[in-house]
Amino acid sequence: MIKNKKVWEKFEIELQKKTHVDVERNFKIVESLYHEARTLGRFPPDNILEDLEIYVKMAKVVNSV
Repeated sequence: MIKNKKVWEKFEIELQKKTHVDVERNFKIVESLYHEARTLGRFPPDNILEDLEIYVKMAKVVNSV
């Protein structure tokens, strides 16, 4: 549990400054996930609107953080 919000925010800012973003690695991860979805037959979806409600719920959760 976070007791001191200012200390936590300072920690997050410092962590972001120190953390190096590896764009090439991130693209490799996305590409692997894409191939996995293709292999499982989940991409592209047969019916794009089929899972729209789930995507809207996920977007609300992600955007609320």
